[in-house]
Amino acid sequence: MISLFEIFKLGIGPSSSHTVGPMKAAAAFADALRIAGLVAATKRLRVDFFGSLAWTGRGHASDKAVMLGLAGERPETVDPDHADQIIADIGQSRSLPLGGLKAIGFDPARDIVFDRMSETPRHPNTLRLRAFGDDDRLLSDERWCSIGGGFITREDDLDRAAGVAVDLPYPFADAAELLDMCARAGVSIAGIVEANELAARPAVEVDRHINLVIDTMMNAIDRGLRFDGELPGGLRVRRRAKMLLAKFEADRLKNQRPPHEIMDRISLFAIAVNEENAAGGRIVTAPTNGAAGVVPAVLRYYRDYCPGASDAGMRAFILTAAAVGALFKMNASISGAEVGCQGEVGVACSMAAAGLAAALGGSNEQIENAAEIGMEHHLGMTCDPIGGLVQIPCIERNAFGAVKAVNAASLALNGDGVHRVSLDQVIATMYQTGADMQSKYKETSQGGLAVNFTEC
Repeated sequence: MISLFEIFKLGIGPSSSHTVGPMKAAAAFADALRIAGLVAATKRLRVDFFGSLAWTGRGHASDKAVMLGLAGERPETVDPDHADQIIADIGQSRSLPLGGLKAIGFDPARDIVFDRMSETPRHPNTLRLRAFGDDDRLLSDERWCSIGGGFITREDDLDRAAGVAVDLPYPFADAAELLDMCARAGVSIAGIVEANELAARPAVEVDRHINLVIDTMMNAIDRGLRFDGELPGGLRVRRRAKMLLAKFEADRLKNQRPPHEIMDRISLFAIAVNEENAAGGRIVTAPTNGAAGVVPAVLRYYRDYCPGASDAGMRAFILTAAAVGALFKMNASISGAEVGCQGEVGVACSMAAAGLAAALGGSNEQIENAAEIGMEHHLGMTCDPIGGLVQIPCIERNAFGAVKAVNAASLALNGDGVHRVSLDQVIATMYQTGADMQSKYKETSQGGLAVNFTEC
């Protein structure tokens, strides 16, 4: 099973597959060198990016991510405010503290290669890490795949199932099995997920992670609402969340409150998170960094605007959303480089819709319907970020995904749970659509908006 610990991971921006994944792979590589006793013998390192990592890695800070990982930093613990200083020190000294243990010569311009020519036989997000000793003797050579949402695997292990390797009380492979188990056990989807998590970890650990996820999501919104200025990367995109909040509050004080005010607020929350992500701040992959604003925005909407909102409701929201994210991860993909943005914002919308329906007391069938509606209207969405940056159209796309999620939950809750297209069918359709989608529309910045936008 895919755990909520895997669906909801703490990290830094701007991308789960291009930043968090490479950092984790580089840290694992450094750990392997340490365990094998090869750090002292290492004289030189080389990192090669292939596929989507090569095409959009610079815009997604993949080069910075691997340097941080090789230096012993990890996405869940690295201080975003200190990360840039680490990179600056490496660039200035032309040396890298391998695993935080030993400084070795390292020139980013020479030792990090963006290879746009070589094929990626197993996954479009592939990187190779090598360590060399005296006389350029090869000490270690590893190829890793960053498969979306911060998940990584060695290229040779790509076909191995990911997830919790324990005996679970309610193992499910698809939504139909999940609903059947709920019906037979007489529990909610959140209850099924919680029981599985408690079979793998102590209750205090599960509770701590759920609370940490919620707190980090809310903090990302709050931080995004406090800061303005220009986002990094060269597109000269300015943060809008702080300005929008000031405008909304000024209008509210003047009693100028449009009928669509709640939509504006939901959009604001999503924009705040994704501006934080674009700036390299701390966020929660939900299920990816590029789609990190959807679930927090809808959760904040529930907390602040839904009568009867409670901590128990927020907990049910997160557990239910994790189940839906796991279904997409197991049976399709959450990688924009593999299936386009339908696998990122589309999946996030589906997760948020299901979570909100659960928090508002929906039946299991209504929750499944909400998840299905959320994805159905993202089918075919491409991933074509301008300049390889998680800014345009990514930031606004999260706002629309969040509003769609609320709409999907509302439609489902106003029905009886009976519907013609199942969640399993829409997941299969999404995966097939992604397979048919041309690679230039899958996080390579070689098609769509990325090439039709003219910089003046």
